Amino acid sequence: MTRPGQPATTPDFAGRTAIVTGGASGIGLACATRLHGLGARVAIWDIDAARAARAAATLGQRATGDMVDVTSESSIADALARTASTLGVPDILVASAGVNGLTGPTADYPLAEFRRVLDIDLTGVFLCDRAVVPGMTARGYGRIVNIASIAGKEANAGAVAYAAAKAGVMAMTQSLAKEVAGRGVLVNAVAPALIRTELFGQMTDAWIAAMTSKIPMGRPGTVDEVAALVCWLASDACSFSSGATFDLSGGRATW
Repeated sequence: MTRPGQPATTPDFAGRTAIVTGGASGIGLACATRLHGLGARVAIWDIDAARAARAAATLGQRATGDMVDVTSESSIADALARTASTLGVPDILVASAGVNGLTGPTADYPLAEFRRVLDIDLTGVFLCDRAVVPGMTARGYGRIVNIASIAGKEANAGAVAYAAAKAGVMAMTQSLAKEVAGRGVLVNAVAPALIRTELFGQMTDAWIAAMTSKIPMGRPGTVDEVAALVCWLASDACSFSSGATFDLSGGRATW
């Protein structure tokens, strides 16, 4: 384990416990896999209990899978207690759980869907961050990485709920980081552009082409590229960056 501020070419998470929400698939699973491979004990929290269990079994020792509803305070509290008991108190949180939500004109966007997307993508991040912060500040160490999106900076037409939620995640990240600055806890966000995941199967070729055309590098990102950045932010090598949103957009981001 490296000391804070000590340079490290490869993060070492031996002795650390990490929680990854939405960790049974996509970006979350890639982050969980990379953290585990670098020595961390990893708790995969996911709404899909079966997939969480399978993902943890694939990782093997030092991994657990737990069914967690990130919109429920009680579900989070219960899972946090189980994780602490089984793997140890969390040093790292990767808040990756989220949904894309429906797409359509704002004038016709269903209120219930707007609330559902914000409840999962924004309130869910808030509840998970809030749950781990007291323990991290009490111990004087913690790393929180919230998964936002380039849509929070440069929204796509027809995705009002998703854009609003991800913009909120970035602002919330900055606010929390300022609260805990100087107490050993760093809070950052990652804002990916289009990332190749299994959700591609739910998208039309036209939509994928339109989103790819906005990326100067001319391709979607990969979940492993997201995980690499997340793991640096979750490591001791990250010692003076907090409250920031790190773009992962292939050049798409303009601010």
